[in-house]
Amino acid sequence: MKKLCDILPYFIKELDSNMSKNEIITHCYIVIKHFLNYNRSDTIVFSNEYLTEEDIVKIKNVVKELKSYKPIQYILSESFFCDLRFFVNEDVLIPRKETEELVNWIIHDNINTHKSYLDIGTGSACIIISLSKKLNGDFEGVDISKKALDIAKKNCMRHDVNISLNQLNILNDNLSNNYDVIVSNPPYVLNSEKQFLDNNIFFEPDIALFVDDSDPLIYYKKIIKVASKYLKHNGLLYFEINEKFGSDIIDLLKNHGFVNIELKKDINDKHRMVKSVFK
Repeated sequence: MKKLCDILPYFIKELDSNMSKNEIITHCYIVIKHFLNYNRSDTIVFSNEYLTEEDIVKIKNVVKELKSYKPIQYILSESFFCDLRFFVNEDVLIPRKETEELVNWIIHDNINTHKSYLDIGTGSACIIISLSKKLNGDFEGVDISKKALDIAKKNCMRHDVNISLNQLNILNDNLSNNYDVIVSNPPYVLNSEKQFLDNNIFFEPDIALFVDDSDPLIYYKKIIKVASKYLKHNGLLYFEINEKFGSDIIDLLKNHGFVNIELKKDINDKHRMVKSVFK
């Protein structure tokens, strides 16, 4: 591997047994963009450009980590979400495309208004920062993990946004303010589903992903209860959910006075989002 044109064949040769060819190609161009700042077209134009020894070492190190199934986002310490770049590490979840759909739904519903927004389980703060970039209002994120909040603070500084970040265990603690909009993407993957997941998922924090099969809606129950106390009249509650529990979550919402409940599918045709109004 000496030239720019050698990088993709090297990726394919080294990672052929670890992932699909499409994944390999995608990862390769992410790495080229990250280290060399070349897009796909550039790699053709500058295909015969020689790589520095430093770049070769960096690229080889990335491939070595990819072989261990470590997600590319953690290797490069960044992930893109809603066209914004976020710092991530193994203390926070990697932002997903499905969650972008939830954010876009909130933006569509609340554009041209000034409201107060709370993100419960904010992690990297990708949701609340993305909302703050498109909407007017006051923004707050809470998380049980101090390490996650440290990452959230870095991302707020990176994007120059004024967001209140606080450590809070939603299962044990109450909120201190009232809000127009509450959003949460809480842990919802069942422990029994672990065996069906890709190896790279196990680099992500368990506390942000998994719930016991014995009480899979533990976070939804508590957040709905809390939201019924701290949402303003006609306040909105948005969730990302496990597709298996859409009807159960709707029942919980109805039992706590929420109306106009909408269950929405994601790009993969799975029921992934819920919106409701508190009267």
